[in-house]
Amino acid sequence: MTPPEGLVDAPDGSQSRLDRELIELTNELRIILPGVQVLFAFLLTVPFTNRFASVNNVQRSAYFVALIGAALAAALLISPAAFHRIRFRQRDKKHMLVIANRAAVAGLALLALAMSASVLVVADVVVGTVGAWTMTAIVATALGGLWFGLPLHRRATR
Repeated sequence: MTPPEGLVDAPDGSQSRLDRELIELTNELRIILPGVQVLFAFLLTVPFTNRFASVNNVQRSAYFVALIGAALAAALLISPAAFHRIRFRQRDKKHMLVIANRAAVAGLALLALAMSASVLVVADVVVGTVGAWTMTAIVATALGGLWFGLPLHRRATR
């Protein structure tokens, strides 16, 4: 009798681990994606406002970095679903999880960049240049520390 579809991936009995990791990844992406999509949608509307014509070069550049960062973050964070759909029932779950994990981490890095650049644009208008760069540095440091620093530190010390 042949094993059910997909169970040939891990003959050593780790198929349940692969299934659990896929469920965990899917749940994490469900939390992240709506925020990325809202940020991207908001950024798409900004150039069509009356105020956008008055932004300076720094604000315009930061806006463009935020827009491209959000677009690429969305692409990377959605890519595991596309990979899974295209490779469905191809007995490739372990490889898919490796690729999906890398895409998710890269997507988070680009999301942090997009969020930081968005803060720079808004803060520059609200509090001026010095305050904007200060707030952007604080936000970027917090995102980098919480999303990457803490987990990498924990990995290094275990």
